[in-house]
Amino acid sequence: MFTRGDDGKRPIYGGTEKSQNDPHWRDYILFFEYFHGDSGAGLGASHRTGWSSLVASLIDESRR
Repeated sequence: MFTRGDDGKRPIYGGTEKSQNDPHWRDYILFFEYFHGDSGAGLGASHRTGWSSLVASLIDESRR
């Protein structure tokens, strides 16, 4: 969901053109509250806090 696909777009941003294409925004990863089950697009609050960032932190810790 967070890495760019063959088309250069991140599934997490769905159809949000600014987050997909703008050079000032496209490299910043946002963490969302929920995700679309089929497309992986982020839904809900788009802050850099919340459950997604907690899970990312736990995954990072478990790899160490």
